[in-house]
Amino acid sequence: MEAYQVLHTRFDNAVEQAYNEFKSKLDKNREGIMKVYIGIDDTDISGSPGTGFHARELAKLLEEKSIGTVNGITRHQLLIHPDIPYTSRNSSACLELDCQTHNNVQQVRDFCSQYLLRIAPEGSDIGLGIVETDKINRKLEEWGKQAKRIVLDQISARDLAKRSNVYLKGLTGTQGGVIGALAAIGLRSSGNDGRFIWLKGARELRDMDPGVYPVEELLSSYGISAVQTIKGEKALMSNRVLTAQWTRPLLLNHKPVLIVEKITNRQDYEWKTLSKEHIHKIS
Repeated sequence: MEAYQVLHTRFDNAVEQAYNEFKSKLDKNREGIMKVYIGIDDTDISGSPGTGFHARELAKLLEEKSIGTVNGITRHQLLIHPDIPYTSRNSSACLELDCQTHNNVQQVRDFCSQYLLRIAPEGSDIGLGIVETDKINRKLEEWGKQAKRIVLDQISARDLAKRSNVYLKGLTGTQGGVIGALAAIGLRSSGNDGRFIWLKGARELRDMDPGVYPVEELLSSYGISAVQTIKGEKALMSNRVLTAQWTRPLLLNHKPVLIVEKITNRQDYEWKTLSKEHIHKIS
C-alpha cells in the first residue's frame, strides 16, 4: 500500500508539472510573444566598426521602431584558421528578440536586412540568420560547435538552414558570413557559449563604472542572473564584488552569469571579476 501511495503521489506530481508547463505555454501564446534569434557575421572590414557594434545598433533600432524587445546580445568565438577570412578575431553575434506575433518574422527579416545593407562597408561579406526559438534543433547547436573546431562551407550552412526552417541570407560580397551567422544561432541556443556584449537591465552594463557593488545590486539592476566562480560557487546576496572597467557576463545554462574569484585579504569586498584577458580565454 505504501509503495502504491508513493507511486500515486509521483503520478499526481507529474500530472501537475505537465499541466503547469502546458499552462505556461498557453499563457505565453495568449500574450502573443514570439522569441527570435538573430545571428549576424562579417559586417565589417579592417578599420570599420565591428560586428558587436552593429549588433548593438541593430538592437537599439529594433526597439525604437517597436518591432520587439532585445533581451541580450551574445558574442561567440569561432575557429581561427588560415582558410577562414576574418577581420580581427572571427567572432559572430546573436540577438535574442521578443516580439508580438503580429510583428511577424518577415518584418524582422526585412528590417534587419535593410539595416545591414545600409551600414555595409565595401568588401564586407555579411550573413544574416533568423529563426524562431521553438524551431531550434540539435543539428543547429552542433553546427555552432563545429564552427569552433573545423572549417565549414556555405553549401552546408544553407542546406542545414533550409532543413531547419532558418532564414539564412548572404547580403554582401562572397556572402561567407552565412556560416558564422548560423553558428551564432546554434551557439546561442546551446545556452553555454560566449559572453554578453549587451544585456537588458535597469542600467546599461557597458556603462558600469569600475568599483565595488553589492551582489544584490548587480542582480537587480544590470540583468545578471548569478554571480559565481568558474567552478560554480555562488556569491551571497550580501557579498560585495569589485568590478573592472570591462565587465562581461558569460552565457551559462541559458543565463547571464558574472564570473568572479574569491578574495580573502580585503575588508571592503569578498569577490572580484576576472580580468579581460581571462574572460577572453574562456569565452
